[in-house]
Amino acid sequence: MRKFSIAGVSFALFAVILGAFASHALKDHFEVGVLQSFEAGIRYMMYHGLALLILSQMSVAQNPWIFRLFFWGVIFFSFSIFALCLGKLTIYDLSWVGPITPIGGSLLIIGWAMLLWKIIKNKAE
Repeated sequence: MRKFSIAGVSFALFAVILGAFASHALKDHFEVGVLQSFEAGIRYMMYHGLALLILSQMSVAQNPWIFRLFFWGVIFFSFSIFALCLGKLTIYDLSWVGPITPIGGSLLIIGWAMLLWKIIKNKAE
């Protein structure tokens, strides 16, 4: 369960760093909507970082698919939002990253559904 803990702490740490960066360095450079999107990416990263830390202590989390879905879901969801938002500060068109965001969100939803299924299944046994 070490990978759950490492990923969870890393996501939480990165969320705090990016949150400070957004509130101090980016707020004057982003429109309100863009800043809200950036903050949504931070929130989901923190939520899933904390979830991974909790799951590292639960026997039901022994399923490697739950880890993969949460890990890659955060990477695709949050980091694509960060790229889209930060791309607005550069001359580069990063709009091609946009379709990655819902893939990440879908992975997170599937991860939560799988976790729910595992908990229900364990209770029934």
